[in-house]
Amino acid sequence: MDDAITVRDLVVDRGRRRVLDGISCAVPRGAVTGLLGPSGSGKTTLMRAVVGVQTIATGTVTVLGAPAGTAQLRHRVGYLTQAPSVYADLTVRENARYFAALHGRRAADADRAVADVGLAGAATQLVGTLSGGQRSRASLACALVGEPELVVLDEPTVGQDPVLRADLWARFHAMAATGTTLLVSSHVMDEAARCDRLLLIRQGRLIADETPDAIRAHTGVDDLEEAFLRLIRESETGHRPTGEES
Repeated sequence: MDDAITVRDLVVDRGRRRVLDGISCAVPRGAVTGLLGPSGSGKTTLMRAVVGVQTIATGTVTVLGAPAGTAQLRHRVGYLTQAPSVYADLTVRENARYFAALHGRRAADADRAVADVGLAGAATQLVGTLSGGQRSRASLACALVGEPELVVLDEPTVGQDPVLRADLWARFHAMAATGTTLLVSSHVMDEAARCDRLLLIRQGRLIADETPDAIRAHTGVDDLEEAFLRLIRESETGHRPTGEES
């Protein structure tokens, strides 16, 4: 399987603070890759670099065979930011249809995207009247309406109830099954098991780039949250996790 995203030796500074410190990783095509880590670890900065809106100090980011942020990627990459990026004075349907038109899609495509994120019943509501979780899903519909090859989602399930979270993850995997690549960030470790591959980032450094099963095998524990804690301790001490065979 070839890679949708290739990051090599990426360094990002913000003022005197190093936000990403020599990140190298790859995201395979047609899979759901989770970007996991605590708040402030650099997840959003890495995603911004992938979509080409982040100033970088050194390193390279290649997306779908082209440098991140180039014009040819404009309609091939969908991006959902943490803050809802929709118009509060338009309805959910009007927002989706507006973004559909930008991608040359039909109104029916927009309506389907709204339904896919569970907002068919709120399609005629002004976005400004929605709850925070609903606004996030309205933004998600707009990010997906162009049917991009790569979808970058920054904490898409924050504020969603457990049923909607499960529905959204089912939607993500259905998209991956048709060849779409998804990079999904979260600081909720129980979502790690829903991913095909995991990137674990802490304090601007990548400490794991493996499948969930490989991380379990490496650390010798089944619980991924405990596995992540062991990987963090290993990265800090340089010692292999307790329980792993040498």
